[in-house]
Amino acid sequence: MSVNVSGAGFGRTGTMSMKAALEQLGFGTCYHMVECLPRGPQHWQHWVDALTGQPDWAATFGGFHSTVDFPACTSYKALADAYPDAKVILTVRDPEQWFASTQETIFAPHWIDYLRSVELGRFMQFTINDYFDDRMHDKAHLIQRYQQHIDEVEHAIPASRLLVFNVAEGWEPLCRFLNMPVPDSDFPRINDAEATKDIINQIIQHGPDVVFGYDGVK
Repeated sequence: MSVNVSGAGFGRTGTMSMKAALEQLGFGTCYHMVECLPRGPQHWQHWVDALTGQPDWAATFGGFHSTVDFPACTSYKALADAYPDAKVILTVRDPEQWFASTQETIFAPHWIDYLRSVELGRFMQFTINDYFDDRMHDKAHLIQRYQQHIDEVEHAIPASRLLVFNVAEGWEPLCRFLNMPVPDSDFPRINDAEATKDIINQIIQHGPDVVFGYDGVK
């Protein structure tokens, strides 16, 4: 199965809205952290393998034609090379707002502390924390890394393959880039901050195996 659209934007840059938009456009279920986590430790190991030089992208993305968010966004270059016909979408937002959002959700101190002591944390360390030099609460560093990532993507991916996109722009630039008709409906606007906080707290309280009930999907 081939990835046709690869997201290079960090989590908390409108990636849930982007996921919903790609699904509405007909790309099928879009791979996102919310698809990754329920698949459990054997699936997470694919990412550790990839980042230690043994990628199996076919196994990682079996059943998916598109991806956004972590963990895939930090492997954007490897995925662009593995899927040379895929288009790359870099979702962006105001960096100050992005930082504030991360500290309330995916980089919240109690969540990062929890991850340091559990199996799930190893996968997160490889795919996310290492990318930020494990300085998850250092505002100046995170914003610098955010801007650096944008620059790196723009230099690494040819302009013909890349769309730098703020979800507030709506359907037109996205559909123009993907050569698809603009839907009649409004662009998805999904503010998932509260849902993200809730799932984080559930995982901390009960453990990911209980929350997700690993179903054997790899």
